[in-house]
Amino acid sequence: MSKRIIGTTPKEDGFRMPGEFEAQDQIFMIWPERPDNWRDGAKPVQIAFTNVAKAISKFTPVTMLVSQAQYQNARYQLPEHVRVLEVSNNDSWV
Repeated sequence: MSKRIIGTTPKEDGFRMPGEFEAQDQIFMIWPERPDNWRDGAKPVQIAFTNVAKAISKFTPVTMLVSQAQYQNARYQLPEHVRVLEVSNNDSWV
């Protein structure tokens, strides 16, 4: 169940957007797959995302959010220590 907060700002509710230079507890990425955004069935960019996830995961835990249709493909390509979660999505921007 979700709730809509009306009448306050995220800052007033205690939220803030951390700087990119700040330490992170975890990195979330979304697996690319959209044929209208990525050439060749997104295969080249999936290799690139795999390499980025491998590099980041040397220092910070990585969770890859993946559509149901791409779950097995992503799980096969990504190292075991990268967590893969099935999440509906519309793009690879998070």
